[in-house]
Amino acid sequence: MAKRKRQAVNGNDSAAANPVPSKKSKAADTNPKSKPSSPHHPETIQIIVGSYDQVLHGLTATISDDKAEFADTFLFNAHNSAIRCVAVSPPSAAVPGQTQKVLLASGSTDERINIFNLSAHPPSRKNQDLLAKIAPRPILENSKNRELGTLFHHTSTITALRFPSRSKLLTASEDSTIAIARTRDWSVLSTIKAPIPKAQGRPSGDTAAFGATPSGVNDFAIHPSMKLMISVSKGEKCMRLWNLVTGKKAGVLGFGKDMLQEIGEGRHSTGEGRKVVWGNVDGADEFAVGFDRDVVVFGMDSVPKCRLMTGHRTKVHQFTYVSADERSLLAVATEDGRILFFSTKEDDLSPPEEVNGKKGTLSSAKLVGFVGGKAEGISGRIKDIVVLPSEVNQGTLYLVGASSEGKVRVWTLQSKDLVAAATKDKTGDSPIGKLAGTFESENRITCLAGYVMIPRPDGAEDSEEEGPESEVEDKDGDDDDDDNSSKDGDE
Repeated sequence: MAKRKRQAVNGNDSAAANPVPSKKSKAADTNPKSKPSSPHHPETIQIIVGSYDQVLHGLTATISDDKAEFADTFLFNAHNSAIRCVAVSPPSAAVPGQTQKVLLASGSTDERINIFNLSAHPPSRKNQDLLAKIAPRPILENSKNRELGTLFHHTSTITALRFPSRSKLLTASEDSTIAIARTRDWSVLSTIKAPIPKAQGRPSGDTAAFGATPSGVNDFAIHPSMKLMISVSKGEKCMRLWNLVTGKKAGVLGFGKDMLQEIGEGRHSTGEGRKVVWGNVDGADEFAVGFDRDVVVFGMDSVPKCRLMTGHRTKVHQFTYVSADERSLLAVATEDGRILFFSTKEDDLSPPEEVNGKKGTLSSAKLVGFVGGKAEGISGRIKDIVVLPSEVNQGTLYLVGASSEGKVRVWTLQSKDLVAAATKDKTGDSPIGKLAGTFESENRITCLAGYVMIPRPDGAEDSEEEGPESEVEDKDGDDDDDDNSSKDGDE
């Protein structure tokens, strides 16, 4: 018996040395009066950031009681030049006794798309105590986080990546093409070719070579039905609609001159759309197109509905739709270190304002609230954002913002607070949410992706046997299906 007691003490000193408080705490847990009204269960999110420094940095944030604890999970020297975009796929299907995986794609100015395999589960702390002791900050590695290969089917800078499902990856480039790749064998199924615009003078700030025409796809957005896509390109004051079933052009929607002038896209600006996202407000689909200093929301009839940045003289870097208790808001990351939340609901729109002594044509969306800014000591630009709904804490949202100065910040938001702020009559001029933590990546961040990690199933072990996406076979981009590519989408 004495030997068993010594083994228990060596195995778990704290539990054996203080058994009475554990019993008291257990008794206290059974008392309903001692429980908080809304307990917050710990949850881990995986964050991936790309940088100008060619580094792909992975870190986890374990959030508990509105506090985040960060740990490094991987650090890949992924590309030969600046990383422009990253994207993550949905997790693989759950199989009893096996762990799930997530695909990660990164695009760079070196024309390459690198594919990685990531674990969908939080990293285990087993056998990592020694590594944590010698490192200046926590490190939790996972041997399953590894590179699978590289795709070479573009001939210029990669500008956008999307996983509409785990089986497909869509990629856009400055070579004016959008490719559809199959993740089963990484073959290119089809290539959508956007036309190269005709030269109409050199707009201010253009970086095209002398005598060349600004060209290339800036961004694209896929409708939830996966049958329609919108793209915006360099040197074009329009957006293009594509039928993903046929891979051909479905229409061209030009930006009106009056609208461009109203949002600050004057004679010396490009007038091109830089970002585009789909959303759903009041049960109706809409999409938002981002410009240099404003965002314009369009209805499904392609008629401008409203603008966002009325009265806010700052540059727009990223924006995304946020779902909060059946209410949809637009979150916008800006140059001044804030993330603004707008309501584009019809009842929340304000009448057009005068611009340069002329009556405007665009209504203004309602500002609901914001996070960041000088109140939290944030003055540098927020380059990219990701909003992740909690899987175990109902009504909780995790907002991740990455600054080009190298800092990653995580805020916790409550859907009820966003809805309450949206229903107020006054415009939101107060911060919403709580800053859970800040992580210093020591890299100049350009892009961001993330997902909520799935708790590891009981008895599941990391499988040594990978799926068919474990190797990238289409390294040279040549594929027999290229004959089915769509032709140039001439107007």
